Amino acid sequence: MMPSLFIAHGAPSLALEENAYTEFLQKLGQELPKPKAIVLFSAHWESTTQLVSSVANYETIYDFGGFQPELYQIKYPAQGHEETSAKIQRLFADAGIPVESDSVRGLDHGAWVVLRLLYPNADIPVVALSVNRYLSNEQQYQVGQALATLREQDVLVIGSGGTVHNLRQLNWESAGVDPWATAFDNWLHDKLVSWDTESLFAYDKLAPSAEAAVPTPEHFVPLLLAMGAGDQNKQASLLFKAYQYGNLSLSCWKFD
Repeated sequence: MMPSLFIAHGAPSLALEENAYTEFLQKLGQELPKPKAIVLFSAHWESTTQLVSSVANYETIYDFGGFQPELYQIKYPAQGHEETSAKIQRLFADAGIPVESDSVRGLDHGAWVVLRLLYPNADIPVVALSVNRYLSNEQQYQVGQALATLREQDVLVIGSGGTVHNLRQLNWESAGVDPWATAFDNWLHDKLVSWDTESLFAYDKLAPSAEAAVPTPEHFVPLLLAMGAGDQNKQASLLFKAYQYGNLSLSCWKFD
């Protein structure tokens, strides 16, 4: 059975970097069983109704500004997967989750930065999914849960976001890590490993420095979506953790 993964996508410039995290993601893509398709929730595709891509061939979206010119030359020409897209829409409908198809949108950097590191040849079909920041944390988990059976069909489910993601707090010159960021992530680690969903659904009230770590929820939501997709066995493993710019978390969690 395929795992589900939560992968932090960091800053867009990650696509040009060579560091321990990019090396880890490249190696992870080589070590995982090759999936039939990838289903990816991106923090940078938001909608109030669950959207499921039915694009045949994706354009590469540059949904950022002020970064290196080379970033805007990168292409990730992934193909869609109509069979998996249709299956996802049926699963959501069966779970009572309102869903619509999208046949236009390309892949934003929350998707292609991660996918390019994992699968640089763009040879695995992708179905992109939106996130809805206005659902409760329990509902986010249930959205992921609705897709759990895909993992038995060689489909890799990925949530792309960031556990500590506060652009206003970044220190671009910092080589250290802010204590409040590690305090939040350490709390999160304990709750994920013990599969304490009751606490996780109330992380914004219970976790130390939650307001600083998660000023808006869209980057945290993909963690709950990926966790929900791993609900069958309820096993969480931290595969990588590091920080950039003082507090921007680069972490990868596996749920299997």
